[in-house]
Amino acid sequence: MTFDVPPRANAQSRANSPSRADVPLGGDVFPEADTPSWGEISSWVNPASRADVPLGQGVLSQADPFPGGDASSRANPASRVESQPRADVPLRGAVLPETGASPRPDASSRGEVPSWEDTSPRPDAPSRGRIPPRAPGVSGPVFPGAGSGTGPGPRPGRRPAPAPRASGPVGGPGPGPGPGFGALPPLHAALISVALPGLVVSAEHGQLTGHGLEGFYRHGRRLLARCQLKVAGREPIALQGRPISADRARFFAVVRTPADSGPDPEIAIERLRQADGSERITLRSSAPRPLRLPVEIALGTDLADLGAVAAGRAGPELPGSVHDSGMRWTAPGAHAVVSAHPPPADALASAGVLRWDVELPPGGSYTIELHIRTDRPTRPPGQAATHPLPQAEAEGDDPRVGPLLRNGLDDLRALLVRDPAHPVDVYAAAGIPWRTGPAPAESLWAARMALPLSTRLAAATLRAVSRTQLSGGERDFGRIPGPLRDAGPHLPPSCTGVEATLAFPVVLAEARRWGLAESEVAELLPTAERCLRWLRTCAGDDGYLGEPGPAAGLARAETQAHAHRAAVLGAELLRECGRPGAEECASWAAGLRERFREEFWIEDLAGGRPAVARTADGRRLPALGAGAAHLLDTGLLGAGRLAPGLLDKVQTEQLARLLGGPAMDSGWGLRGLGAKEAGYNPFGHRAGAVRVYDTAVAVTGLVAAGYEKEASALLRGLLDAAEAFGYRLPEMYAGEQRTADSAPLPHPTACRPAAVAAASAVQLLTTLAGIRPDAPAGTVALCPVRSAPLGAVRLSGLSVAGEPFAVRVSRLGVGMVEQAAGRLQLGG
Repeated sequence: MTFDVPPRANAQSRANSPSRADVPLGGDVFPEADTPSWGEISSWVNPASRADVPLGQGVLSQADPFPGGDASSRANPASRVESQPRADVPLRGAVLPETGASPRPDASSRGEVPSWEDTSPRPDAPSRGRIPPRAPGVSGPVFPGAGSGTGPGPRPGRRPAPAPRASGPVGGPGPGPGPGFGALPPLHAALISVALPGLVVSAEHGQLTGHGLEGFYRHGRRLLARCQLKVAGREPIALQGRPISADRARFFAVVRTPADSGPDPEIAIERLRQADGSERITLRSSAPRPLRLPVEIALGTDLADLGAVAAGRAGPELPGSVHDSGMRWTAPGAHAVVSAHPPPADALASAGVLRWDVELPPGGSYTIELHIRTDRPTRPPGQAATHPLPQAEAEGDDPRVGPLLRNGLDDLRALLVRDPAHPVDVYAAAGIPWRTGPAPAESLWAARMALPLSTRLAAATLRAVSRTQLSGGERDFGRIPGPLRDAGPHLPPSCTGVEATLAFPVVLAEARRWGLAESEVAELLPTAERCLRWLRTCAGDDGYLGEPGPAAGLARAETQAHAHRAAVLGAELLRECGRPGAEECASWAAGLRERFREEFWIEDLAGGRPAVARTADGRRLPALGAGAAHLLDTGLLGAGRLAPGLLDKVQTEQLARLLGGPAMDSGWGLRGLGAKEAGYNPFGHRAGAVRVYDTAVAVTGLVAAGYEKEASALLRGLLDAAEAFGYRLPEMYAGEQRTADSAPLPHPTACRPAAVAAASAVQLLTTLAGIRPDAPAGTVALCPVRSAPLGAVRLSGLSVAGEPFAVRVSRLGVGMVEQAAGRLQLGG
């Protein structure tokens, strides 16, 4: 199939018109020439985003949405703009009790446009409000609407959202109605092939029917919704559909014809479908006689944006016309052309049907190829001559380590997109299909986990993120903007821009340890210094770092962990690079450690637990969730040392026990919220579902703290889940308790692939080897997991100090370096 799509309208004008139904999902997959910079598209929206949605009005946001970014979309989000939050929905974009107005998404003067207009305080305002006290004896959420069962509806006089337009054919059958406003089409059974900016979503049977999200997409637009094959007037009998790589899927079917002499079919069909927009259909005959068969392919499209498709607003199919050796469709601002080889004998524009008279000799075959072309062909980052993620290999006693690493790396490669303003730089999109837009925090974490492979992805991601850093305002100076993210049933939404700001100096400092060139470090160091300055400036009088938006007045434990890691690693980075500010960062981190151990720890009869957050008046919120794992992820310092943690030894031991207990460990990985906590939901992405990234963070942190038993249990559970998912881990899946006869339950709208889930494979396997490099000092240490939970493991194709690196861990947990740069001094 050949699609020819002209340049889209000016992207900046799109960002300023968030109610347009043709806004592409996430705003990153569209032609380079008219694509705005990362910062300019941070307000474009995704389906199910609570912070800045109206699904019912076609607004889609790059902000973390529910599958990928953390908020489900149960109610019609259009009513969320002016109404108080429903009580059965986490407070994402909900009305603040004090103002009665919806919070704006994280926006700034650098091109970010809020998703709607309001008069409420900006989420990044420095004021720290108070959280209403919990009523005596009441357990559960303390925020209005976060855990009760009822809630007010839209304000009187609010015009209801229009009903979805029926999707119908023009000259032939086409897509049916979409899922409706506030609902996302299920993905767990779909085969998704991706090589951004190309994407194809297929059902397992292989026919593209136009239902749900099915179709070929490029730059966020569905160029072909329907591609239905008939042979001898019959639809093939589907046998198997499966992915063979991140960007390709293969489908097998057979056809029964009236000439068949018995129950065995004589015609087999293979369809190879690729994300770049091409498909090869091969018919093979096992008949002992020549066959002449009519073959038809019915095509159709609506040229709708992915966001409109997801919201059920794709509209009817467009009328087609015969063009060259295929079909052509045109809509305002877009057109698509499908061409075939060999050319069809007949083309019926009114029905969108191409026809061939196929002659098959005994044992012969016949192939039809459909190709994609565009006015401006673009080369996906995965096809670059020098790839930022070279191929690595894993092998060992457990045969699953190989496919885990291979598929994770394959998915991560497929998610790479180019910075439109600087095409040499690539970064990982957060996830497919909902979160293809820039998501700084996820892109930075994915780059951090991929550091054992190469520092090139980290360098490119850091450069892309640095261009969005804010330079105006005392409180904003140095902050990296980002959307809001739902934080579960016990907390208001948090700002991912804060997380990205704190991640930046961490990723830069650790990339330097792995071998990032000093010239590149020097280029990025000013951005890291501004991030650290922002941290010190915005820390409150109580010494904790608060957050903008609905979480103002609240100090989250996870944010303090990010801030502490940034300050400790940032201090050493500044010191070794001869820059000022190192002592101030180190002193602030030491003070935070002392306060946190006293003021964030809740003593109880079970041994205590860290508070999930602390209010402005000093109350500690006790919910236990996967965010606590970040307290154990301290970061890498020089000479293979790990940074100190926020908890003392006794507290760390208790946290390890909690994370390894049945309330948190589902048997398939770490739950987002403990099973005994109020508001637990095994399908809630931060209310009980297993998030792969959080589980990987917990495994790494537990190993670093010396709690290998708990880490090994989580690792084995995650590996078992990966096997069940064909080694393509989704971003999350249900946190149902594992039993002897169970399998992990997919989440129906989780992104798959997702960047941090894919990159987790790299982090988990390199954690087993315990590689701790210090390239500036010319050393590398090994601290392998002594219990060797997966038996012997060998990793090759890694990189330390810019040179190939390979390591083996024996069944006794002894690490051995097999390949390394000659100038590296080895230690352990």
